Amino acid sequence: MAAEVYWADLRVAHGQGLLAKTEKLFVQARLREIVAPRDLVAFKIHFGERGNTGYIRPQYIRRLVNLVKSIGGKPFLTDANTLYVGSRANAVDHLQTAIENGFAYAVVDAPLIIADGLTGKDFINVPVQLKHFEEVKISSAVYHADALLVVSHFKGHEATGFGGALKNLGMGSGSRSGKQMMHSDILPEINQEKCMGCGRCRKWCPAGAIKVNRKIFKATIEAKKCIGCGECTVTCPEQAIAINWKTEPDIIQEKIVEYCSGILQNKPGKAGFINFVQNVSPECDCYGWTDASIVRDIGILASLDPVALDQACVDLVNKERGLPDSRLAASPEGEDKFKALWPAIDWQRQLKYGEEIGLGTRKYQLIRV
Repeated sequence: MAAEVYWADLRVAHGQGLLAKTEKLFVQARLREIVAPRDLVAFKIHFGERGNTGYIRPQYIRRLVNLVKSIGGKPFLTDANTLYVGSRANAVDHLQTAIENGFAYAVVDAPLIIADGLTGKDFINVPVQLKHFEEVKISSAVYHADALLVVSHFKGHEATGFGGALKNLGMGSGSRSGKQMMHSDILPEINQEKCMGCGRCRKWCPAGAIKVNRKIFKATIEAKKCIGCGECTVTCPEQAIAINWKTEPDIIQEKIVEYCSGILQNKPGKAGFINFVQNVSPECDCYGWTDASIVRDIGILASLDPVALDQACVDLVNKERGLPDSRLAASPEGEDKFKALWPAIDWQRQLKYGEEIGLGTRKYQLIRV
């Protein structure tokens, strides 16, 4: 059966703006149904890296927050800390960046909560028993929320071809060590020149695979015991255990989808998804800049099915002609825009795998709002 995907384009009648149209989209897409009075409602968004301008405008978020409050829900805005060391790798920097980018309480009318805590250690191990993971590390604030509204900026992505609801939900809700597990298929190694022998990595290693030589103040990892959980990588204050980004495009997409499965496991009927297909930049909002949009602004789409939603967004983008002075200036209508951006990546894998494990369907009915 085809899933319903609702689409609000950017045309408005005289006296009615896009904020009001966004509210109408929320209602028609039946997103009200996921919220009950007194529910703690997590808005999973991306606050944008410092210097980036592609993230969703906070004014849209406030309208959605007010809708949730009108139902009796208790909304909060959340995102998990990043694996890389930028302006969002810990909760202090992350909150500061969010406020600088306009997500202050006075603007969005909701508190901000960093989902995996101060340094990324606040997570829940959720069993999934899938191809790549037996369990996944879900940020606590997302896991414990009663309802989840995933609000995503739809764009290109250098690791997955495009980033939409699945990417925002799966990678974005994983703890820092969970992100390392999604990004890498290689066990960590310790740079002996950088290691100070402080022992923090040993303390956080769940497998007991790390030993510290107190005579020379160096740590080592016993490969046979190491489970590749990434805790040592995100714990080391000297960055002596390097982040490994090495994985295949198909594998990272499947891992992200498995994280989505773990996140949604305790939220049947309590999750909704909105994609803003505006400022469709070639790359992720985790960069400290935003390149020119590859196609015109298409609108805002919403659904209770994240797979159908992302598929509909891809199809709408691919129907467009590449914008002049963008990276895809010569791209004609109908060309696969994300394949043109990232030729080595089959972006369809995340959608196919999501369908395979029961997250949703790629078949959809597009309904104009």
